[in-house]
Amino acid sequence: MQQSAVPELAHTHTRPIHWLATATALAGVVALSSLLQPRTATAAPTPGAETTTLAAPVTTGVDFPLECGPVKAVVVKQATGDLDGDHRPETVAVVHCDAPMGTPPDGVYVLTRASGTGRPRLVATLADPKDRTNVSDIAVRDEAVHATLLGYSSDDVPACCPDVRKSVKWRWRDGAFVRSTPAAAHSV
Repeated sequence: MQQSAVPELAHTHTRPIHWLATATALAGVVALSSLLQPRTATAAPTPGAETTTLAAPVTTGVDFPLECGPVKAVVVKQATGDLDGDHRPETVAVVHCDAPMGTPPDGVYVLTRASGTGRPRLVATLADPKDRTNVSDIAVRDEAVHATLLGYSSDDVPACCPDVRKSVKWRWRDGAFVRSTPAAAHSV
């Protein structure tokens, strides 16, 4: 019989005590790692860049120019961002009457903070509910409002089923919001 060059090692045969020791060591590593977390990353602002701590205006308490009769106006979507380059965020709100039936048209409104009081102030109507459109999505990117509007090709199309889809963009220029429609953005 030939004898191995390596003597038999105790750990080559697992026993319950080995599993218990491994589990205890692993639990200790997990517990220790939860205590030793890296510091929160901070980025220094670019020299000359202005930073802001202002929050975007809230939609609560704003009187939107909607005629809703006995029901209330409700904010169904909103997006925030700096639209005019002043380093203060604006809020874009999609609002309609909270009708119990049907598909009420949406209005798209821009809110800013009133100087002095900081209260939300309505400064622009981008889409009027009288235009009979609904907003399927809205975002603020690159100092512009991007939206997808759903509408109707004629008055004969039922209000339940918009048959026109438009991608639109509003950008602040020379003291007003200018609407543009990217090429090939219309579809039926």
